[in-house]
Amino acid sequence: MDDAPDWEFSERDICILKELSRDPQLSSRKLADRLAEEYDIDVSHVTVSESVRKMREEGVFRDAILINEAYFNFTLMEFKFDTSEYADRWREAMEYIRDDEHTLFYSLSTGTYQWKTIMMFPGREAESRWVHEFYKEHGDAIDNLRNHALHNVLKFRTDPGLLDTLKTE
Repeated sequence: MDDAPDWEFSERDICILKELSRDPQLSSRKLADRLAEEYDIDVSHVTVSESVRKMREEGVFRDAILINEAYFNFTLMEFKFDTSEYADRWREAMEYIRDDEHTLFYSLSTGTYQWKTIMMFPGREAESRWVHEFYKEHGDAIDNLRNHALHNVLKFRTDPGLLDTLKTE
């Protein structure tokens, strides 16, 4: 699992991230104009482009293509472990889920169901096949798998206001 980026946020960085979270397709020129208009930050588009590139390279943010939810079924899956086989089989199962093409988001959590993933499937039949194949390959490490269809995805983005918490005093 990756370490957090080593990055000290400037006010300009935070403003750039806020604007990119509103519109990830903004050009450097439009972003420089928006910084001047909205935040009274006068900077060239070349500097903006360089800042974005450096933040991207350092891992401050990740680029992702998020397909419109109308094209796929989104599913929340939660995995509970079988402790009798877990020690020997957990890594294979974890990597299988993490590296699977259907996995959009994968995290570890506290509680009884400690692995959670949001997956995308072209239909319910594909989801059912995936669960069947997963149990065939890794069922001895898993006590139970709960899957929940996620209907009507209402928000799927980072809210720009949250980025204000990155400010350093």
